[in-house]
Amino acid sequence: MLRSLYTAATGMEAQQLKMDVIANNLANTSTTGFKRVRAEFQDLMSETIQQAMPAGPQGGGQPAPLQVGLGVKTGSTTRDMGAGDMQNTQNPLDFAIEGSGYFRVQLPSGDIAFTRAGNFRVDENGRLVTQHGETIEPAITVPPETTQLTVKSDGTVYAQLPNKTDPTELGQLQITTFTNPGALTAIGHNLFQPTGASGQEVQSKPGEQGAGTVAQGQLEASNVQAVEEMIDMINTQRSYEMNSKVVQTADQMLQRLTQLR
Repeated sequence: MLRSLYTAATGMEAQQLKMDVIANNLANTSTTGFKRVRAEFQDLMSETIQQAMPAGPQGGGQPAPLQVGLGVKTGSTTRDMGAGDMQNTQNPLDFAIEGSGYFRVQLPSGDIAFTRAGNFRVDENGRLVTQHGETIEPAITVPPETTQLTVKSDGTVYAQLPNKTDPTELGQLQITTFTNPGALTAIGHNLFQPTGASGQEVQSKPGEQGAGTVAQGQLEASNVQAVEEMIDMINTQRSYEMNSKVVQTADQMLQRLTQLR
């Protein structure tokens, strides 16, 4: 019965962590480019009370082992990298990636990070930056006298300047893809950084080498489905209650044992 107490406790801890993951998903239903996370679990080592034994000449033996599981543990949290819905904003500084890949940005520390959130801004120096001021790589500088900014699906950026008939090319946005994007680590501000498990970083022009294209005036919404998260929350709550019921039942059985004379 002490084994059942500890086993049920691992189940309660696992369901609590799963509830934390669901809460974070629901909190980010309106976060641009957010990718939902799913908690995954593994069973713990089983205690072998008796090994399986082959039958002898006269039969007998133990055709199956006698084992008791010792609970559950959190194996990993997997990020769903599926695309969210496209939202038409008509803002010339909003960009969405239609397909695979990430925008490459430079952090104030000089490190490189990646994002799917294309709600960019122009800073005081005319540079294209994220909402928190991280510079887009390669850098794009918009002249202050620009009357219209246009970005093609291949990432080429054009500015319409006064007294000029043809638009001026400012540069080209790049898209970075990874072999295993699910292994990227989130660092906040809609940013990701690669890990040893995310695979090779491939920087290319939009539409080439499997990279998505760029859509101006649109944003990628969060891929969290609130209804699915609510259903998952109910299942998690019920699983937590069942594990807590095991603790209560084991406690009642131990109480009964202590009352025996």
